[in-house]
Amino acid sequence: MTRTIVASATKEVIIGFDQPFCVIGERINPTGRKKLAAEMIEGNFETVKADALAQVAAGATMLDVNAGVTSVNPNETEPGLLVQTMEIVQGLVDVPLSIDSSVTAAIEAALKVAKGRPLVNSVTGEMEKLEAILPLCKKYDVPVVAISNDESGISEDPDVRFAVAKKIVEHAADYGIKPHDIVVDPLVMPIGAMGTAGQQVFALLHRLRNELKVNTTCGLSNISFGLPHRHGINAGFIPMVIGAGMTSAIMNPCRPQEMEAVRAANVLKGNDPNCMTWIKTYKDYQPHAPGGAAPQSAAPSGEGGGGGAGGRRRGGRAGRSGGA
Repeated sequence: MTRTIVASATKEVIIGFDQPFCVIGERINPTGRKKLAAEMIEGNFETVKADALAQVAAGATMLDVNAGVTSVNPNETEPGLLVQTMEIVQGLVDVPLSIDSSVTAAIEAALKVAKGRPLVNSVTGEMEKLEAILPLCKKYDVPVVAISNDESGISEDPDVRFAVAKKIVEHAADYGIKPHDIVVDPLVMPIGAMGTAGQQVFALLHRLRNELKVNTTCGLSNISFGLPHRHGINAGFIPMVIGAGMTSAIMNPCRPQEMEAVRAANVLKGNDPNCMTWIKTYKDYQPHAPGGAAPQSAAPSGEGGGGGAGGRRRGGRAGRSGGA
């Protein structure tokens, strides 16, 4: 059974087909958040701290950390800022982290200060990226997110996206990196623009699991981009994509509707033994009165699976994969 191990200084998490769905909190990301970007540039990390604590309290299994505040001279500005952000987050929460950047120097700088075994987010099928990122993953013995696009861009053909994923897995093997340390992102397209987007992902997930035997992830809220009531689409997509074989996703764990979908999928797949996480989370749940606000049931801190979706795609790959 394929198992990808990530860890903080004190906590180990396993991403796998027989494990609770791994929710990677997306909120520590200045992409599309002008206020957060401005704060980080000024050295103000109060929102970063609040987002870190809130996501873990809501049930995030891991946290994605991105410091891409500007496209101007990112090789100069991003490494130091990412290191500072990583150190602040590591000092607040005990969950594993995902190092999210498209800047190789920033990834290496963050790896030097990371505690435990973080996930590197990410590498694409472009040879330049493969030759830059894979040696770092081997050197620091960390797993990596592999995005299914290359020099030709993002293909709408799922067979092409599978071929790119296979290329990355095979190239990683040349560096001694095993398939269990590669988490493939098959790229979720907006269903509003491509009516077959859901079907494509489901088919790809079956192939990635059965043929390449790798774990998978995605920017889950991409599926609803451009549609009204996005969280309804996301909540419907979650159990379907989990049922098809997805083992993790970068999403917003502070969305109760989507958190419920994740936890329910864990129960129904048998990855919440004796329904204990469900019971612990919802035993005091009270339906809201008509017209009232829904209760915000808090998840147990650091639960094995749980979280939600919606919100923004992380900036490290937004520009490369059409993220929301």
